[in-house]
Amino acid sequence: MAAGWVWSMAAPLGVLLLSALATRAVIGLLLRHAVLDHPNRRSSHASPVPRGGGIAVMAAIAAGWIAYALTMPALLPVMALLLAAAAGLAAISFLDDLFDLTAAMRLLAQLLAVLLGMLVLADAGPVFQGLLPGWLDLLAAALLWLWFVNLFNFMDGIDGMAGVQTVALALGLVLVGISAGAGGGTGAGPDAGIGAAWQPPLLMLAAAAAGFLWFNWQPARLFLGDVGSVPLGYLLGFLLLSAAAAGQWAAALILPAYYLADASITLVRRVLRGEKFWHGHREHFYQQAVRRGFSHATVSTMVAGGNALLILLAMLAAAGHELPALAGAALVTAGLLGWMARARPKGSS
Repeated sequence: MAAGWVWSMAAPLGVLLLSALATRAVIGLLLRHAVLDHPNRRSSHASPVPRGGGIAVMAAIAAGWIAYALTMPALLPVMALLLAAAAGLAAISFLDDLFDLTAAMRLLAQLLAVLLGMLVLADAGPVFQGLLPGWLDLLAAALLWLWFVNLFNFMDGIDGMAGVQTVALALGLVLVGISAGAGGGTGAGPDAGIGAAWQPPLLMLAAAAAGFLWFNWQPARLFLGDVGSVPLGYLLGFLLLSAAAAGQWAAALILPAYYLADASITLVRRVLRGEKFWHGHREHFYQQAVRRGFSHATVSTMVAGGNALLILLAMLAAAGHELPALAGAALVTAGLLGWMARARPKGSS
């Protein structure tokens, strides 16, 4: 009982404090070394802001996860592999923040990390519920994971967005596990990603993002940077795919529904127009809302509200009501995208 309280309550609070303190320290470090995100025509901010807050977030997550894994021997190899891959991505991504690496170099690093992670995910069961042959299931899961890493990075474009989404996905997976009556799985077994043993790491993931969010809410004093968005997308992608492999495919689809829709629709539009889709832009739905005059805080708050509804629908799906939950998620996502695409602030012409 005492050990469960420590990992369910005390450890996330400790990670929250560690993330906040580390983020504050990183701001000064980045300012001293002039690691700044300077505004350009694709930016949604007007003045230079330090970029690289993901260093603090990932450090807090790693500290919490390692401490937890040392008490759970069955989880230690899985977490060690995931954290090693995430750390490698963070390092490459920080170099990208500093020197603007080529798209090919970034994609190669992400692909290697995903292939490494597939060594774990391959034992979790079929992600696509047996609808695909085993080898094709693995290939499709790897490609979906790779896309999720990139879309998570693409969607980190305004104050508060990535922090809100990370908290929502992590807490959502915890609640899905509870709704599904998850047992005490400890590894990449049938309940990996949603089992009781994974709930403390998920809570710590949410706590680390919340500690950063305090400094990233509008007006942001710090940006996450690729050093944070890429490895966060990697870890969250693994956990969502693991939930799907555990049978919670509908919940795993519902929780990131807005992110999936915004990034995917925007990508398809740009490809059809013949644009260089790998270049930065301001065409995502949330960026359209900001361009029309909504504040970053307003848009991120709307996303948080939409995510709250998606979490409730994911819990409904986990309880065995997949079809109505998926229909509800489609409506929530369409409503959120529609608001972003058409709504205007009061008083605007």
